[in-house]
Amino acid sequence: MRDLDKKTALITGGTKGIGYGIAVAMLQQNMNVCITGRSDATTEQAVAELDKIGSGNVIGIVSDVRNYASLEIVVESILNKWGKLDVLIANAGVGHFASIMDLSPEQWNETIDVNLTGVFNSAKVCIPALKDSKGYIITIASLAGTNFFAGGTAYNASKFGLVGFTQAMMLDLRHEGINVSTIMPGSVATYFNDHIPNENDAWKIQIEDLGQMIVDLLKLDPRTLPSKIEVRPSQPPKR
Repeated sequence: MRDLDKKTALITGGTKGIGYGIAVAMLQQNMNVCITGRSDATTEQAVAELDKIGSGNVIGIVSDVRNYASLEIVVESILNKWGKLDVLIANAGVGHFASIMDLSPEQWNETIDVNLTGVFNSAKVCIPALKDSKGYIITIASLAGTNFFAGGTAYNASKFGLVGFTQAMMLDLRHEGINVSTIMPGSVATYFNDHIPNENDAWKIQIEDLGQMIVDLLKLDPRTLPSKIEVRPSQPPKR
């Protein structure tokens, strides 16, 4: 089992939802955590809240995963502060759901650019540091990466692509000392797609559940690699 004390992680899209839940779990393990967000206000607010949790250290940097140069600045900042990078959680994502008849080119482009190209950018910029640390890349995909649905042309395409990308990356990096996994959650109680979590979400996967799962995965002996993990609510509403 690996010790996570003082390990350093980058979480893209860590200001709320799944990324935030993972940050909480990591800080409770005394890890150093850098989260990225799209705005100063949301990033600063999340850091202020996370700073009260656990014994780890947290910083936040405004960055857009679609912009490779901005991610280079993030990694440089992490290395300057903590001297290493052990874990990348490629979590940043968006969702536009509409029939192909109504989906705009702008919505398509944003979905693919953030959910797929953004993960490529995040992984690519982190690989040199992760080779040095024999680190771990975890991408946050979705069950939409294996189950297609009406109104999901952009989102399905991005998540099917992300699952394939991550599994191929795993094969590329396994002999470089970097473990690679993808997590594919079903319904999660988050703010995704303008949803506001409420008491009716009790049946859904909670962000703390995914945070615990990530921590447990990171602690696993590196000789064993769960490369693709599907996660579902155990008792969704009956239809």
